[in-house]
Amino acid sequence: MKRKQVREQAFKTLFMIDMGKNNPEKALFYTLDNSIFSAGERLFLKELVLGTLEKLSELDDLLSRYLINWEVERLAAPVRTILRMALFELLFSEEIPAAVTINEAIELTKSYQDEEAARFVNGVLDRIRLSNLNSEGVSDS
Repeated sequence: MKRKQVREQAFKTLFMIDMGKNNPEKALFYTLDNSIFSAGERLFLKELVLGTLEKLSELDDLLSRYLINWEVERLAAPVRTILRMALFELLFSEEIPAAVTINEAIELTKSYQDEEAARFVNGVLDRIRLSNLNSEGVSDS
């Protein structure tokens, strides 16, 4: 399975936790139990889900600084979830190039929202990438 599919499952799990107020461990167990993943893919999925949840307030604080005329909690739930997960990946998954993370977030948004939402996600993530965060781990490569 490709990382793209793992990201989609991580998105669905985070969405389930956010919207359904589901227990994170149970939601993650459900996702892993109902999917066929290699050991590396399981690790990546767990990292995305648990890492995003662990850093949620930090991610939301940073996102709020880059949202123009928006608040994190008022975003459409799929967009909010995708932005949080992608930002976690940008900041804390140094081995994944920023361009790959942003592209995957755009594609995921197109699948669950629309073209306009995808442009919004691209704009927010690209502003963050281009900011002074490069010194904190966001890589252009």
